[in-house]
Amino acid sequence: MPNHWERMINLFVALIGILIGVVIGFLLPYTYDTTYSLYVSVAILACLDSVFGGIRSNLENNFNIRIFLSGFFGNAILAAFLAYLGDRLGVPLYYAAIFTFGGRLFENFAKIRRILLFKGKKSN
Repeated sequence: MPNHWERMINLFVALIGILIGVVIGFLLPYTYDTTYSLYVSVAILACLDSVFGGIRSNLENNFNIRIFLSGFFGNAILAAFLAYLGDRLGVPLYYAAIFTFGGRLFENFAKIRRILLFKGKKSN
């Protein structure tokens, strides 16, 4: 179990990484064709699910970088592929990704909220 200082350093590194990502996102003049917006939005939803899952597992002291990275990229690719395949077949398969990742995102957020609200108190 990491001590207090290790957790603070990990949090600091994560916040620096988020800050660098936001700055790069605003500075790079990268745009994509609007025809891909469905695929990109579903992939972003899948990535957000992984981020919230990573935050939750870190708060529960069982974070694993391999699981996080494989989920982050694997879920994004799978979600975008489902949206693409459904688009080609004329079936809205992206709904499966929206319901799955959207539901998990809210579930992870609820658990994160409970962990933070009741931190230090004994859970029932």
